[in-house]
Amino acid sequence: MANTSDASHPPKTFEAALAELETIVATMEGGQLPLADALAAYQRGAELLQYCQSVLKEAEQQVQVLERGVLKAFAPAEPDAGAAVSGGSGSVEGDAS
Repeated sequence: MANTSDASHPPKTFEAALAELETIVATMEGGQLPLADALAAYQRGAELLQYCQSVLKEAEQQVQVLERGVLKAFAPAEPDAGAAVSGGSGSVEGDAS
């Protein structure tokens, strides 16, 4: 396989890793690789897959943190506290879009 030099370093971006992984899959699906090259391609593909999964997991965690920060500002503190101030809480709940 021509990209065996890529196996020594991680990809620069998620998009680069995904593009390389797609190329590897297409090459392997072609069925024309010698066994040694197919094994090397499989190993590189596994490394890229692991990298992509870890990047996606980090991004998912960042989104969850951001959502918690945003959603906390709009969530009522306690249902009882809203009932005690019935005039103000009713208009806030109706305005939520």
